Amino acid sequence: MSDETPPPAGQAGTPQGAGGTPWNHGRAPAPDPRGGWVAGGVLFAGVLLLCNGVLAILQGISAIAEDEVYERVGSYVYEINLTGWGWLLLILGVIAVFTGWGLLSNANWARITGIVLASLSLIAQFLFLPYYPIWAIVVIAIDVFIIWALVADRPGTTLLP
Repeated sequence: MSDETPPPAGQAGTPQGAGGTPWNHGRAPAPDPRGGWVAGGVLFAGVLLLCNGVLAILQGISAIAEDEVYERVGSYVYEINLTGWGWLLLILGVIAVFTGWGLLSNANWARITGIVLASLSLIAQFLFLPYYPIWAIVVIAIDVFIIWALVADRPGTTLLP
């Protein structure tokens, strides 16, 4: 073995990397441990939780005010007092806004809280099916995506470069 240090890359005598580039040295770039779908999914989940939280706050205020926005469609096994439903939506909406902000700020607590909130939202929207079925199905699909993205995320990695 020689105690000599090799000259800097690009100078004469420096071994070339794969493809003849002096900076590669034959090594493949490290793969992104999160993958594009997961990293983008977590960022998207943060934005969706923010938006979903704001919409839940507005829905809650509307239900508390007992205006004519909500109408009953047929009979349903799960009947809920509209004022109580409004308070539930208002509280969950405020928590979702803070969790969405936490996800976008890369807070560790926000990942688990986001999974719990999206799960609660999914259950709440199931109960909301008789009032606005199309809206509830859309929100359920969004909640499933949020849960997937946050579960697939690996703790300790950053959202933004």
